[in-house]
Amino acid sequence: MPKEHKKRGRREEHKKRKHEHADADAGADDHSAKRHRQSVDHVAVAVAVAVAPEDDVPHQDEAIDGGTRPVDTPFYGMLDEEQQNYFKKADEILELNQFADPDERTLFLESVYREADGNELKIASSQSCSRLMERLILLSTPDQLKTLFQKFSGQFLYLVQHRFASHCCEALFIQAAPVVTQELTKPDHTQTPPSSSPNEVIASMEALFLYTLGELEGNLGFLMTDRFASHVLRVLVVVLAGAPLPKQNGRSALQSKRKEKVSVGGSDKVQEWSLEQRKVPQSFLDGLERVINESVSNLDSTYLRTLATHPTGNPTLQLLLQLELQQFGKSRARDENSIIRKLLPDDPIVEGTESAAFINGLLYDAIGSRLLETIIQYAPGKLFKAIYGEFFKDRMGSLARNEIASYVAGKILERLGKDDLEHAMLLIVEQIPGLVERNRTAILKTLIERCAVREVDTAPIKAQLEIAYGGHNGFEITRMLKLVEAPSDDGKSDSRHSHSSPDKVHGSLLAQTMMTVEGPLGDLIFDSLARLGTPLSLKVARDPTASRTLQAALTSPNASVIFRRKVIQQFYGHIGELALDPAGSHVIDAIWQGTHGLAFIRERIAEELAENEAPMRESFVGRAVWRNWSMDLYKRRRGDWVKQSRYTAGNEGFQSFPESNGDEPSKPKHNRHLTAIELARQKHAAAKAAQAKEHARKEKAKSSSSSGSGKSKGKGRAHDKA
Repeated sequence: MPKEHKKRGRREEHKKRKHEHADADAGADDHSAKRHRQSVDHVAVAVAVAVAPEDDVPHQDEAIDGGTRPVDTPFYGMLDEEQQNYFKKADEILELNQFADPDERTLFLESVYREADGNELKIASSQSCSRLMERLILLSTPDQLKTLFQKFSGQFLYLVQHRFASHCCEALFIQAAPVVTQELTKPDHTQTPPSSSPNEVIASMEALFLYTLGELEGNLGFLMTDRFASHVLRVLVVVLAGAPLPKQNGRSALQSKRKEKVSVGGSDKVQEWSLEQRKVPQSFLDGLERVINESVSNLDSTYLRTLATHPTGNPTLQLLLQLELQQFGKSRARDENSIIRKLLPDDPIVEGTESAAFINGLLYDAIGSRLLETIIQYAPGKLFKAIYGEFFKDRMGSLARNEIASYVAGKILERLGKDDLEHAMLLIVEQIPGLVERNRTAILKTLIERCAVREVDTAPIKAQLEIAYGGHNGFEITRMLKLVEAPSDDGKSDSRHSHSSPDKVHGSLLAQTMMTVEGPLGDLIFDSLARLGTPLSLKVARDPTASRTLQAALTSPNASVIFRRKVIQQFYGHIGELALDPAGSHVIDAIWQGTHGLAFIRERIAEELAENEAPMRESFVGRAVWRNWSMDLYKRRRGDWVKQSRYTAGNEGFQSFPESNGDEPSKPKHNRHLTAIELARQKHAAAKAAQAKEHARKEKAKSSSSSGSGKSKGKGRAHDKA
């Protein structure tokens, strides 16, 4: 049985006495004013205690934002042992998804839903079975999703705060969002047929979402800072806005990094929790506006700014600010009750005002700086120019040096025009030696990208990077990629099993960005890679992080034919080894595109791969390379492989093979590729043709010396013999 919630510890008793004393002192105040102060003060308490130690956190009986946190979360009961075993087995079957056909899986889902009827809340709040509920939601039809919505109806306020049920709510909202758009655009195709049960209520998905929002309204203040509910609230407002739910590194940007990924093996449905841009009804936009207004209506600037540095409230505040400016226009910033106006109420914003102190405070705060990035990214142009000119224009160099403020500087660079970008570049270029020394090159990557877009001359950046990464042979790409020289000639003493560090990743990304700029900046990377030599080239190719730079160089449109030929020739004799390496195999795949215009080099690489056929077929990565290079076709029908190779690489500039005599460059000879038996047959056929030709010549000479009638007969005999 669940244990009763108990407050414990001397700190809790001290807080209780302090709150009682404060309430007694405030007894003489006006009742309405007191109620408003309480709602605001308790938000501050909720925000402050969220970052305090666990023993200091008060329980759910705080009055927050005009709503009272539930005293006790309802207990929905526990599944018995037989039910748990059944649902665990069903979860394993769904995870494997090894059904004979979709109809069999549909029947299985229907049977699971029948067994779960009446136990949906127990399953969702169960540690062992909540994964089953997520997989059911992933595979459910629109009607089944509506049924789950109705089962959860009336309990969403508690479910979104539950450690396990909150994940089920997230999945339900994400999977049900496209159904709203379908009902809006194709109402005739999505109508649910009438049910035979008189007690069953048929509702649209739009109505179910609005009813859920009604349950949560009045409690949004503490939901914004709740450990579990804040994630569900973010997903809900994204659904209401019809905005996409982007993925970052295979995970939703609104979900926790530690969230377990629940999927279905081999499912034909989309397994990722993601959403595309959708059309939503006007009622959803009205609901979104109510959420934004309610979240800030009872809060003044002081308490709203407290959320900016709150680890849970900050992401929610970022999202609400972004959606407010995107969905309701930049003119919303002039509204006195808007989020951005409450955060920055001063007009104009100059040094000495509260807004200036707030901006400077966020600039170097690990959590608050993310909100400042959102403000810079989505603020109206007039407001951004005012903030940039007042606080950042002459500080871009110092901002780039700081580990936290450099990310804010990157967002600023993305919004600058050409003139301001040139000024900022000159300030940042002076800091390049220090940035390289401290491995803070992310800001340099952004600077180069923006200079390429705005067509700003990158010569100052090139000069400083050449000095910062200079060595005995000039610019050294190995210093940027954080690699040391290989002590042996075969390149095997490399960091094959070394793990990539953030410094190596940032160095690789910077090198890849430099190669996108045509001219001297990109030539730094190309020239350095071309003179590495075989040992270091193999080391780069085998390194999981550095090999991405090599792949980008081989496939870059700015790479010359001479550069690609020099780099690829460094791998001669080691193609088979690289094809078996997890990182090097991707380099071999990139060589296919890198041999554009170099037909003889592509065939040379294919020959080495064919010589290593046996080990490649035994290796997973080797089989992938074999398939990507179409080596089965190369082994069986070499002429067809050559034609396909020419077609995929493009005929323009495609050089002929060395053994061609130059008369017909488009039809190179392939005798050296024939097998022994094929060569013997060809030789035999040539000898037979020469013998026949010689015989015909003799017959013709013999017939010319005979009489007219005899000559005619001789020609007939020669023809018969032929």
